[in-house]
Amino acid sequence: MTEYIVIVALIGIAAIAVYQLFGQTVRSQTAGIARELSGQDGAAALEAARNSADKAQESEVNERSLRNYNDNATRGTAGGGGGGGGE
Repeated sequence: MTEYIVIVALIGIAAIAVYQLFGQTVRSQTAGIARELSGQDGAAALEAARNSADKAQESEVNERSLRNYNDNATRGTAGGGGGGGGE
């Protein structure tokens, strides 16, 4: 039974990590699609999704470890990959 709890916890952690990394991209793509379906121009929302995906890729390339923890924390609060916020 304990094994199942561990598996569910790992899946939950993975889901949170993926959402944190790609959350803004998915929201922007959904907004662009919704605008296109309603007959409006969704190019700005789709461009925001593209930019967000580029940011996610750039932040994934950078090494994150305890050695550069303070740099990562500062970059996260400045909108460079933090909690997703309202960007």
